[in-house]
Amino acid sequence: MKGIDRLIVALDHPSLEAALLAVDRLGDAAERYKVGLELYLAAGARAVEELTHRGKRVFLDLKLHDIPETVRRAAKLATADGVDLLTVHASGGRAMLAAAVEGAGARARVLAVTVLTSLDAGDLVADGNPMTVEDLVARRALLAEEAGCAGVIASPREVAAIRQVVRPEFLIVTPGIRPQQGGDDQKRTATAREARAAGADAVVVGRPIRDAASPRAVALALIEELS
Repeated sequence: MKGIDRLIVALDHPSLEAALLAVDRLGDAAERYKVGLELYLAAGARAVEELTHRGKRVFLDLKLHDIPETVRRAAKLATADGVDLLTVHASGGRAMLAAAVEGAGARARVLAVTVLTSLDAGDLVADGNPMTVEDLVARRALLAEEAGCAGVIASPREVAAIRQVVRPEFLIVTPGIRPQQGGDDQKRTATAREARAAGADAVVVGRPIRDAASPRAVALALIEELS
C-alpha cells in the first residue's frame, strides 16, 4: 500500500455538514475515512453515501457487539452502502465474529476490536481479567482470524505481538496515533512512524488532524511517516 492508503482519517464530528467540510478541506490529502458512532448517529447511512459519492473509502466503526444473529443482520445492513471496513468487538466471541463476517459477505471486510485504547493493565485487573493487555490482544486477534475476520483493531503497542500469531496478510489497524505521548483519554499510544515500524497496515487518526491549525499539512506529514 501507498502511504495515503495507510491513513484513515476519523470524522469525529457532530454533524454531516461539519464532517464533509473537513473532507473537502483535506481534498486529495486523504482517501480513507472513519465514520464512527457520533457521526453515524447524527447522519446514518447518508454519511457513507456522501463519502462514497466523493470517491472516498469508508471505514464504518460501529463496534457491533450482540448475539450472533443480531450482529449478522446488522452487519448485512451496515455494509449495504459501499463500506470497505466494518468493526465488531472481539469480546463477543467466535460465533458472533463469524456471524458478522457472514453478514458482511463480500461487500466489506470485518475487523475485530481487541481491547480499546482507552484501557490499560489496571483497567483489566479492575474488571477481573488477570491477563496482560498484550496477551489478551494477541489471543483475541487469533480468535478473530479463526472466525474469518480480515483483521483487527489494536493499539500500536501490541502490533508486534499480533504479528507473531497471525498470517502475514491479516490486517492490523491502529488507533491511538499521537504526535507525542499522553495528553488525553488514550492510554496506549504511539506515533504513526512507530506504528508502521511495528507492522501496522494502517492507522486511524482523529484529533491530531481535526484540531490542527492546518489539517491538510498534518495529514500530508502523516502520509510521509507511513510511506
